Amino acid sequence: MVGQPGFFDQDERLRALSAAGDPLERLAAVVDFEVFRSDLMAALSRSDRAQGGRPPYDPVLMFKVLVLQTLYTLSDDQTEYQLKDRLSFMRFVGLALHDPVPDAKTIWLYREQLARAGAAERLFARFDRLLREKGWLAMGGQIVDATVIEARRPRLTRAEKDTIKSGGVPSEWKPARRAQIDRDGRWTIKRGKKRDAAPGAGQNKRQIEIAMPAFGYKNHIGIDRAFGFLRRYRITHAAAYDGAQLGAVLDRDNTANDVWADTAYRSAANLALLERRGLRPQFQRKKPRGKPMPAHITRGNATRARVRSRVEHVFAAQKCRLGLVVRTVGMTRARVKIGLANLAYNFSRLAWLQAQTAPA
Repeated sequence: MVGQPGFFDQDERLRALSAAGDPLERLAAVVDFEVFRSDLMAALSRSDRAQGGRPPYDPVLMFKVLVLQTLYTLSDDQTEYQLKDRLSFMRFVGLALHDPVPDAKTIWLYREQLARAGAAERLFARFDRLLREKGWLAMGGQIVDATVIEARRPRLTRAEKDTIKSGGVPSEWKPARRAQIDRDGRWTIKRGKKRDAAPGAGQNKRQIEIAMPAFGYKNHIGIDRAFGFLRRYRITHAAAYDGAQLGAVLDRDNTANDVWADTAYRSAANLALLERRGLRPQFQRKKPRGKPMPAHITRGNATRARVRSRVEHVFAAQKCRLGLVVRTVGMTRARVKIGLANLAYNFSRLAWLQAQTAPA
């Protein structure tokens, strides 16, 4: 039998969520979102409301909405619906049952303003400074790597592709076509390990290399070895060479001088860069062409791989748990999308680390 509603039903339901271990409540307890207010206010274009109108939503509340959208892989419409439907979401952003909920258009416009202002990088840097102030210093060396973030694949003719690669726009495109085609993303080939030849195929049988085409952008990151926080990142198109971005993702404040990376980063220019900065390369080595891998190089690669593999945890979390893909058009919007994913990963990482160090 359904009872009558009481004055404290909502409070009791929230207490039950807390007792069950609401992850958003833990996240709100370890991250002080108010530290982002000044950066958010600087990025938003707000009127003086001299002509009246409805007051804008609080910028920190809207930033929390974007964090929810990133953590749970929600579209703008689904974010609006879930904010109305889930008490845990409402509590996290600071909405009561009687408060108006931002609609999908408002969420899109807020994210668009952050994208145009280039605010994602400043928000990320602000949280990194907060981590250092709380004692989460970059220690133990740093690990750098990059991964492809896929975007919507355009269907273009060969002539259109050549025009876009040269920095132009096909003259026959109408404004609607220009708005729908991502001209900043690029194609690349994701190469996997070579498959072993089939048994009995003979020694002359060539191994098959797995190669998959991908379109989108690259997330170049550097993490610290001690705590696994992202410390630096750079967003490029997918065809950008990993090794050329090393200088942008190196953290000068790391207390150790070791840098782990895969073979793409081993070049004379990068080795000279590390030497100038007083850093020690721990780069993987390639197999000599046409020769078997020497045993000592195999052992060295295996030792370095045990450390370097930690950066793959970041990519796995973003692509599997956050479902990170770029559904927007253009580099400007991709930067805020991927930048928020990097920031959300650090939020989740801090909450996890705080839970491990908390007294039982």
